[in-house]
Amino acid sequence: MRYAFIEAHRPVFSILAMCRCLRIHPSGFYAWLKNPLSKRAAEDTRQTELIKEAWEDSGKVYGYRKLHDDLCDLGETCSPNRVARLARLAGIRARLAINAAQASMGASRRSWSIIRWTVSSMLSRRTGSGLRISPTSKPLLGDCLQSPVRQRMRAIPIWP
Repeated sequence: MRYAFIEAHRPVFSILAMCRCLRIHPSGFYAWLKNPLSKRAAEDTRQTELIKEAWEDSGKVYGYRKLHDDLCDLGETCSPNRVARLARLAGIRARLAINAAQASMGASRRSWSIIRWTVSSMLSRRTGSGLRISPTSKPLLGDCLQSPVRQRMRAIPIWP
């Protein structure tokens, strides 16, 4: 960062004066000019390209664990944590899959399923007893909440 600042302000100030103010050696600045990327940064850039390629080959589905396995198959040596860091910095995320039952039920029923699960988990945390949700009982949300303020909600069924 300091070297980039010196590079940007070379026409305005002398290099020696800026190095003195920033308390760095001019030789470090000149070495940076020859090779601005460190070995690790260059290796990170190379492996990020490999990770992006493997991610796109997977249909943009794989997460860092499977990407790490792909890199190991290519003969690369890196840790899963490094792959996770590089994937996060590159904006690569795994696509979460839904199971076959949720895929066949459609978006509206899937959203009702999520709502039922959310309400049931919230009530079990508040009251200490979970909802018993089944297709035969069809409990009402208002019946499950004991608050008199929520009596108007009796007509909202939890099970569609």
